[in-house]
Amino acid sequence: MLRRHKGRESASSSDSTFYQLRPDCAHNVPDTKFKIKIGKTLSVRKWHAAFTHHGSLHIASVLNRIQSGGVHPAIRGEVWEFLLGCFDPDSTFDDRDHIRQARRIQYARWKEQCKHMDPHVGSGKIITAPIITEDGVPIKDPLVLLEAATPDQQASLISTKNGDEADHRLTDKQTIEWKLTLHQIGLDVLRTDRSMVFYEKKENLSKLWDILAVYAWIDKEVGYCQGMSDLCSPMIVLLNDEADAFWCFERLMRRLRGNFRCTQQSVGVENQLQHLASIIQVLDPKLHDHLETLGGGDYLFAFRMFMVLFRRELSFGDSLYLWGDDVGSRI
Repeated sequence: MLRRHKGRESASSSDSTFYQLRPDCAHNVPDTKFKIKIGKTLSVRKWHAAFTHHGSLHIASVLNRIQSGGVHPAIRGEVWEFLLGCFDPDSTFDDRDHIRQARRIQYARWKEQCKHMDPHVGSGKIITAPIITEDGVPIKDPLVLLEAATPDQQASLISTKNGDEADHRLTDKQTIEWKLTLHQIGLDVLRTDRSMVFYEKKENLSKLWDILAVYAWIDKEVGYCQGMSDLCSPMIVLLNDEADAFWCFERLMRRLRGNFRCTQQSVGVENQLQHLASIIQVLDPKLHDHLETLGGGDYLFAFRMFMVLFRRELSFGDSLYLWGDDVGSRI
């Protein structure tokens, strides 16, 4: 799980060493400002030293380091499991092993349920076209079927006509709503962090798609909304195990799912936008008045910033630095 950085930690190191960018996309990505600072950043050595013999974590010293200099990229995955509440700082090594195993089993069960409803889940591929109509009729688009088929299955699918099998109309509304989101998840996954070398591997894209598909099923009240892929992507990058990444994302969504609840009367982040307006009005009244004059007094221009926690305004590493400082301050 721990991705160790080969070489000595240096003050000049930056996240670009760990989160490599595609050469053709580097000019489109904001420069990373975060730098590893010796004596301030939570290092690998300081992180390991913060655990007792039995495995409990001295969280206070860890938080002080995080707030003064961020987290070394080599241990971000492990640290985030504690910051997001996946593990109690007072838990032991054995406690966490049992919890991790139980969660992996639970995730596997949910994923199997989703796979039973739609074989695209866990196939190693993703879909980007609708597979069902709003009234529950399967869409047997050959291109969609070929997306998730194995090479052996593709040959038989090509020779199979759409009318060879009777359509089975679904009647369960929750299943229909879930299936209606799958292609949208696929479209968003293909647009998420495409500048990173990490996502040149199809297995990483499919892992992101699977996690979002499973989450959309278990959180039926919120389901899937655009922006969630931006929040889930860092978990895939930081944690090798898919189930571990899922649970970190699930914990993050416990804090943020209210942002994705929208009605005809309000949007999920409306309260945060109102707070921002109040703060700017006090700290910089001239700026607030100027925004009012331009018609931006509702601060909707900051909508995306709050929805995905500055993932698209900052570089990958800088956004995680901001997240760590914010989440750490709430523990």
